[in-house]
Amino acid sequence: MEEKRLGAYIDIAIQREEESYDFYTVLGSRLEDKGAKHALEMLAAEEKKHGEFLEKYRDGGYGADALRMDKVIDYKIAEHMDMPAIDKDMKPEEVFLVAAHRELKSYNFYTGLAGLHPEGELKQIFLKMASQELKHKEKVEYLYSNTAFPQTDGG
Repeated sequence: MEEKRLGAYIDIAIQREEESYDFYTVLGSRLEDKGAKHALEMLAAEEKKHGEFLEKYRDGGYGADALRMDKVIDYKIAEHMDMPAIDKDMKPEEVFLVAAHRELKSYNFYTGLAGLHPEGELKQIFLKMASQELKHKEKVEYLYSNTAFPQTDGG
C-alpha cells in the first residue's frame, strides 16, 4: 500500500513538472523579447530534467541521495509583488515575475508534500525538489531585479 501511495505522489510531481515545462514553453513562444524567451527556454529545460529525474526515481533508478540540497538565497520578490497579466507584449521583467510566482507555487507544492510525510526517503526527495524549485525562483528573481532595476552609470 505504501509503495502504491509513493508512486501516486511521484506521478503527481511528474505531472507538475510537465505542466511547468509546457507553461514556460507556451509563454516563451508568445513573447517577442529574445532574452526573456531564452530564459524561459532554460527554465523549461530544467523542468523537463526534473520530470525525467522523478520518472527515473519512481522506476528505481535513484535513491534519496540523488539530489543535493543547495543553499539558496530567497529574495522573496514574488511574495511582495503581484503577478502581472500574461500577454504577448509583456516586458522582460514581467516575464521573470510571472516565472518567480510559478516557481514559488512549485516550491510550496513540494514543501507541502514533504510536510505530509514522516522522516524518510520520500520526504527527503520532496524537500530536495523544493530546493530545486527555490533555486529556480532565485534565478528568475535575480533576472527580474536586474531587468526591472538596471545598473546606471551613476552607480
